[in-house]
Amino acid sequence: MNVLVVYIDLIFAANLLIDGMLLWLTGWLVKLRISWWRLSLSALVGALYVVMMFVPELSFLYTFLIKFGLSVIMLWIAFGYRSLQNYLRCLGTFYMINFAAAGGIVGVHYLLESSGEIWNGIMFTAAGGHAYRLKIGFWFVMIMIPLVLIGFKAVHTSRVKREQLESYIGEVTVRIEGITVSCPGLMDTGNRLSDPLTRIPVMVMESALWEEHLPASWKGRLTQMSADRLLLETDGQSFAWQDRMRLVPYRGVNRGASFMLALKPDHVMIKLGEDIFHCQRVLIGLDGGTLSGDGAYKAIIHPDLVQKEGATEAAVLS
Repeated sequence: MNVLVVYIDLIFAANLLIDGMLLWLTGWLVKLRISWWRLSLSALVGALYVVMMFVPELSFLYTFLIKFGLSVIMLWIAFGYRSLQNYLRCLGTFYMINFAAAGGIVGVHYLLESSGEIWNGIMFTAAGGHAYRLKIGFWFVMIMIPLVLIGFKAVHTSRVKREQLESYIGEVTVRIEGITVSCPGLMDTGNRLSDPLTRIPVMVMESALWEEHLPASWKGRLTQMSADRLLLETDGQSFAWQDRMRLVPYRGVNRGASFMLALKPDHVMIKLGEDIFHCQRVLIGLDGGTLSGDGAYKAIIHPDLVQKEGATEAAVLS
C-alpha cells in the first residue's frame, strides 16, 4: 500500500511565492504601485486558501463563486479600490496572467514528455470516452512558474517598445531623376545633422538602397574608407549623379569629426501617420551600415522635415 505524504508547509510556501509574483506582475502591467505589506498580505490570503483543501470540512469553499470572490478580495487587499474601471482592469489582467502562466507550464510539460508518458496518462471513462490525466511535479511547477512569468514580462515589454517605436516610423519616398526609392524611416527628434554652409537638413539612409545607382567601386567600402577619399576616386570618371554629391561634416558618438556622402534629391515625400510631407530642400546622407538590427527602418528622418508649418512650402509632384 502506497502512502501519500503531503508537505503542507511546502505547498503553503510555494503558493505564497506564486501568488506574490502574480500580483506583482499584475501591478506592473496596469502600472499601479503596490506596497510590500499589501502584496504580502494578499499573497498570504491566497496561500491560506490553498491549504484549506486539506480540511475535508471546508470542501464547500472550492466552488467557482468562492474562488472568484477570493480573487476579488486579494486584488482589493493588494491595490485597494480606486474606481470600478480600474478594478476591472486589475481583475482582467490578474486572470490573464494566471491563464498565461498555467498554459505555459502545461505547454512546456507536454513538450518534455515522451510518447510513452502521454499514453500512460490516458484513461478510459465508463461512457466509453477517454480523458488525459495530467501529472505535473511540484518542483517542476516551482522552477517553471518564474521562468514563464519572466518570459511573459519580457514579451510584453518588447511589444510595448515596438509599439512606441512604430509611432515614430513613417514611409519615406525619394525621387532622383526618375528613380524612386522607398523605405521605412524613423523620425529622430535628436537628429540635427545639416549642411553647415547651407543649413539644409540631412536625412540619413542606408547606402544599400542606392547601390545600383552608385559607382560599383563603392560597394561595401562606405564603412571602410572615408567619404572624401571615395569621392576623389570618381574625379574625372563618368558618374551620372556626380554633380549631386555633397560632403557633409559630422561628429559621431565618441568619435572625431568625419564626412558623410550625401545626395541632392529632386523630391522627398514622408508619410508619418495620417500626415504627408513633401520637401525639396533636403540632402540624403548615405550610411554604409545597417541603421536597425531588425530592419524596422532604413532611414532616419530629420525632425525639420516633418514640421506642419512647413507644409505650405512643400513641393508637389508633377
